Amino acid sequence: MLEIKSTTVLAVAHNGQIAIGADGQATMGQAVVAKSNVKKIRKLANGRIIAGFAGATADAFTLIERFEEKLNTYNGNLKRAAIELAKDWRTDRFLRKLEAMIIAISPTEMLLISGTGDVIEPDTAVLSIGSGSMYAQSAALALKKHAPHLSAADMVREGLGIAADICIYTNHNFIIESLDGNLTEAK
Repeated sequence: MLEIKSTTVLAVAHNGQIAIGADGQATMGQAVVAKSNVKKIRKLANGRIIAGFAGATADAFTLIERFEEKLNTYNGNLKRAAIELAKDWRTDRFLRKLEAMIIAISPTEMLLISGTGDVIEPDTAVLSIGSGSMYAQSAALALKKHAPHLSAADMVREGLGIAADICIYTNHNFIIESLDGNLTEAK
C-alpha cells in the first residue's frame, strides 16, 4: 500500500502579522499525484490558532484531531497543548508510528511539533516543514531581509511559489491564513 504524503508548509511572522500556508498536493509513492487540492491548514480553538501539517495524510489528520483535543483541554494554551501532544506522540504505542509534522501559530507564538518530542520555537520567525520546506524557508528568510515592505502572507505566498517551482512534491494550489499578532521577532 502506497502512503499519501509530501507537501510544503511555511509560516512567517513579520510586521505584526503571522501567516501560514501550504500547497495542496498529495503524492502516492514517488511518482503519482493523488490529489492536487488537499487542505493542509486548519483553524483551531475558534480561529485563534492555525495549524498546518505535512507527512502521511491519515497520520496528519489523526494528529491534528489529537492536537485540537489538547487545545480544548488546556483552554487554547498553544505551548502547553503542543508539549502535551509531543509527549503523547513520543510515548504512546499507536501515536509513535505516525509520520507527520505540525506547525501551529497563534498571535503570539509559532511552534513546530514533531513525533520525536520536539516543540521548537524559531529564532528567525520563519518555520517550514515538508518536502519543499528548505526552499520555502530560504525564500522567506531572504524576503524578510530584502523585501521588508511585504506582508507575512505575501512572504508565505512567494516562499511557497519558489518551493513549488523547484520541488516536485509541491504544487501551486496554496491556502494561506493570517493572524494579527505581536510575536517578538529575532533580528
